[in-house]
Amino acid sequence: MTALIAALLAGAVVGLALGGLGGGGSVLAVPALIYLLGFAPADATTAALVIVTLTSVTALSAHARDGNVAWRTGLLFAAAGVVPAMLAGTLADRVPAAVLVLAFSVVAALAALRMLRTPRRTGPDGPVRPAKAGAAGAGLGAVTGFLGVGGGFLAVPALVGVLGLAMRRAVGTSLLVITVNSLAALGARAGTGMHLDWAVVGPFTAAAVLGAWDGRRLAAKVRGTTLQTLFAYVLLAVALFMLADALVP
Repeated sequence: MTALIAALLAGAVVGLALGGLGGGGSVLAVPALIYLLGFAPADATTAALVIVTLTSVTALSAHARDGNVAWRTGLLFAAAGVVPAMLAGTLADRVPAAVLVLAFSVVAALAALRMLRTPRRTGPDGPVRPAKAGAAGAGLGAVTGFLGVGGGFLAVPALVGVLGLAMRRAVGTSLLVITVNSLAALGARAGTGMHLDWAVVGPFTAAAVLGAWDGRRLAAKVRGTTLQTLFAYVLLAVALFMLADALVP
């Protein structure tokens, strides 16, 4: 499989995840960039931020037109994570590659398990809780900056389980959080010497943007409870694969 074909296929899957599930883009993009396309872990996390930022903006616009974005909750959540994301982003290049991969897989597995335990919400959103939104957003921002992920795979469980959003609204609102956090993390990395192969990143991003539109249409046809379960199991599978790769010589 050539690098171009691998980038296009991986990008389509990442776009479907972001458009349909409101997250999982980076947690799928980083392994694809490392294992399929030969990126170093630090370069993969930076490339994933670029890909996920551009794709999330596209998917966010589609979900916003459908009325599935809780703007106040999302902006509170995202704003609290900006500074932690920038501070943590400056540390990524100083951490050994094996530690980044291990940390990434552990965090993803914990988020998946939390998602499976969270009650499935199908009714209206719960009340906005600024203190909870701020605390959850700050923690997510730190993870975003350090691991080079947009944070949707953690934002969706937090928006559903901690802040009380219905699943479909959590998907759309997560894309707002991803966009803000990814931009902050990219800003922090801009001065650290990013190394991106645009011959790979460009096609990967283009395929992801197109996939995001299909993902949004798919989400409109699937029950919120089904989306939540699917999101959790996909995330858990990726986490277990990366954890095994990090621990087995």
